[in-house]
Amino acid sequence: MTRNKNSSIEMREIRKKIDKVDTKILPLMVRRSELVNAALNLKKKKSEIVDIRRINQIKKKVSIQAKKLGANPKLISNIWLSMIKNFIDFEKKNFKK
Repeated sequence: MTRNKNSSIEMREIRKKIDKVDTKILPLMVRRSELVNAALNLKKKKSEIVDIRRINQIKKKVSIQAKKLGANPKLISNIWLSMIKNFIDFEKKNFKK
């Protein structure tokens, strides 16, 4: 019984820490979305939205940095690619030229 109570307390503590990290990530995500929007306004053709070369550069850079920080590079890369895909979808929906 004590073990469950302890792990329940531990889980709450971990979740509080996750929430704290999320509070730091959110403003950065908002800033990133503002920059994506600014970039979108500069694009003349819809074909400019997806830049495979740039995506590959980001993927490589993120993977290297994740590894240096002791994280799982594949996991972090996949999360980043998911974020990029969502921004691409946003740009495609909001492209007005």
